[in-house]
Amino acid sequence: MKTPHACDLLPSGDVAPCIIVIFGGSGDLTRRKLIPALYYLYQQKKMPDKFAVVCCGRTTYTNEQFRQQLLLSYENGDLNLSNWDEFAANLYYHSLTYTAEAFLNLKDYLYKLDSHHSTEANRIYDLAVPPNLYPIIAELLGKSHMATEQVQGNGWSRIIIEKPFGHDLESARQLNEVLHDYFTEEQIFRIDHYLAKETVQNVLIFRFANTIFEPVWNSHYIDYIGIIASEELGVGNRAGYYDTAGVLRDMFQNHMMQLLVLTAMESPYRFEANAIQDEKAKVIHSLRNFCIDSGSKIHLGQYGPGEINGFMVPGYREEKNIPAGSTTPTFALMELYIDNWRWRNVPFYLVSGKRMAKKETRIVIQFKKTPHQLFRSPFGESTANKLIIETYPQESIKLSFQTKNPGHNLCLRSMYMDFVYQEHYHNISSNAYARVLLDCIGGDHTLFWRQDGIELSWSFLTPILQQCENRQKIMPPLQFYPAGSLGPTSSEKIIQTLFTD
Repeated sequence: MKTPHACDLLPSGDVAPCIIVIFGGSGDLTRRKLIPALYYLYQQKKMPDKFAVVCCGRTTYTNEQFRQQLLLSYENGDLNLSNWDEFAANLYYHSLTYTAEAFLNLKDYLYKLDSHHSTEANRIYDLAVPPNLYPIIAELLGKSHMATEQVQGNGWSRIIIEKPFGHDLESARQLNEVLHDYFTEEQIFRIDHYLAKETVQNVLIFRFANTIFEPVWNSHYIDYIGIIASEELGVGNRAGYYDTAGVLRDMFQNHMMQLLVLTAMESPYRFEANAIQDEKAKVIHSLRNFCIDSGSKIHLGQYGPGEINGFMVPGYREEKNIPAGSTTPTFALMELYIDNWRWRNVPFYLVSGKRMAKKETRIVIQFKKTPHQLFRSPFGESTANKLIIETYPQESIKLSFQTKNPGHNLCLRSMYMDFVYQEHYHNISSNAYARVLLDCIGGDHTLFWRQDGIELSWSFLTPILQQCENRQKIMPPLQFYPAGSLGPTSSEKIIQTLFTD
């Protein structure tokens, strides 16, 4: 008989009843990500016993029309729909315009659902809308008194903000001021769904729960650290947003910076949200000001026409709704340094780009070579150890080490010890939104950005953005790379080492 693991014996934990209100309820994000995530939680019995989901949008639907439209979109997909009817009984649609009167009507509608579902006036407001609507909706919620805690009895209110969190430092501060006019910091949940990947969450566990790694996690043993998030896709239907944002705003301010701080941070005094956020903030404080003369580097690129999976694809400037002479970068490689004792002079390479050779997200910790190269030709040169934490295409952790190749001759060969999640956990969710939504329902801020972290990140990146956009002479020129390649020629050597196991 198999002995259950201690984790299997832990209670799943009760979560308070609530109504989840999704603004942008008729949009693509709601259909593709949010509803499947909530449905997955329902199937896993992680949702509150008493809940309702209200999708708000400008399009007019009845509840039944909306439920049926969602069902039709999922019928040929991967969702197991055996519990759909039960779940859909808690799913509603409410037509809404962004006016004070409409929000007062929504307030009354939610009170009626409270009575029907016994949800105790607990609210989660998920803003799955364009960023320009964030302050408008926050203000309308506040002025209609739907942001106030203790509305009825013990009711609470929480608001979920999707990235981007502003366009630069000033806009991030302005958004924060509007939010804090009506919501406290404890009520605000800023989603970065990259952080809900199992391997990303395991970075801290891997480092701080295993004594064999933390002692070598420093400049004495590590040569460099690379973090890469490459995509095969182009801008698709996001051209309007992307051409005003570019890769630095789209990926670096949030995803890449978060992966950097998780990799580089010190151990928190306790595994709880504020302690972890404090250590993250210290890392960004310690980033060396970006300066070419002090070792910092940046390579910017834009994809041109090329071949992806055997099909010719257009260049960025030929994409629909992209200006013909656009200089918006779709690729960036940054070499950064953290000025503290642990990471003195260790380069951190952050790479992200669209229309690259393959879709891959990984953190690469490249250890230094042994001090004395005992094994040389004809044995084969010893290769330094490498640790790879991968979130895509598979979630895994791999460590390289040197062995003797079988046979009479003494020849060296690199081998890997690996841990692949799908081989051990067959039912893990591929929808990262499920985890962040569950944490919001439970009031856990561990995986979410805190405002000081956002402002610190923008404080670091805004001067770089200004230099790039003003095309200052100290910045390198925009380079073009064919779709399906490893990026600009100047970056290929570094990227090849990050892609190679």
